[in-house]
Amino acid sequence: MKIKSQERASISIAKILCISLILILISGIGVMAVSAKLNDVKIVLRNGYEMTVLTSKTKVSDILAENNIILGEDEKAVPGLDEEIIPGTAIEIKNKSEQEVQISQISETGVQTSMDDLLKNYAPITEKIIVEQIEIPFETITKEATGTGDQTRNQVIQKGVNGLKEITYKVKYQNDVEIEKIVLSEVVVKEPVNKIVQVQKVTSRSAVVDREIPAAVSGTVADYQAYARQRCYDYGWTDYDFNCLVKLWNRESGWRVNAANPSGAYGIPQALPASKMASAGPEYRTNYMTQINWGLGYISGRYGSPSSAWSHSQSRGWY
Repeated sequence: MKIKSQERASISIAKILCISLILILISGIGVMAVSAKLNDVKIVLRNGYEMTVLTSKTKVSDILAENNIILGEDEKAVPGLDEEIIPGTAIEIKNKSEQEVQISQISETGVQTSMDDLLKNYAPITEKIIVEQIEIPFETITKEATGTGDQTRNQVIQKGVNGLKEITYKVKYQNDVEIEKIVLSEVVVKEPVNKIVQVQKVTSRSAVVDREIPAAVSGTVADYQAYARQRCYDYGWTDYDFNCLVKLWNRESGWRVNAANPSGAYGIPQALPASKMASAGPEYRTNYMTQINWGLGYISGRYGSPSSAWSHSQSRGWY
């Protein structure tokens, strides 16, 4: 009987020890739960969907990872991934701006550069409208008068005055540096006044007047005009412009390659002096293509189109 009493006492002590251990474990878990405080955090996804999660994490990246949320290359978290949140703060998933994506792509290539350099490359571009006035240089025209005697006299019968052209540009700047300049319009504010010099060649009545031997040329007027039409199209001009060109050069030279004027004007476009056409080719005295190329370039730079040149010729008698 004594032995049984001892066994019962041992079992009672073991039970007490087990219950004590269980109580200690429950207390520890309670302390851990109290120390790891759980917070409600709202996460707003890029598509606008909102979700509220319960977490003990405070770092944004940890909270997103805990909820299996992975950011795309064009997405960012606000606050940032390395930031700690405070109660009441929501985490928003947003779309990166185009500038941020481009900077990120450049950085991933491994190019050694600073953030300042990257931001300079993606600085905003500004546009300005700028109006400039430039002078149109006058030309010198000579007119020949006949007389008697043995000398040559030059007399200025009209002084030359430069004209004025107003050009409107659209200019783009980045970091205060001009990166693009586009002409929007050109307006002639004041037409130039050509200088006219009267050349009076006085010769004796018995003098023999030398005549220039016509240069050897090839092709026909139809060939010349067909080529001129195509070149007009190359400039972006219309059939109306070409028809004006035909009338203009009919008046000036009759579309003759070796048309020579006593003033010194020469060729289909009547360049004065003839040597001006050398800029278009050395064979300017005999090659109709060279003369037409030079003549159209002159019209484009001076008047903008053959129709404008023809209008000027009608009002002034020259172009």
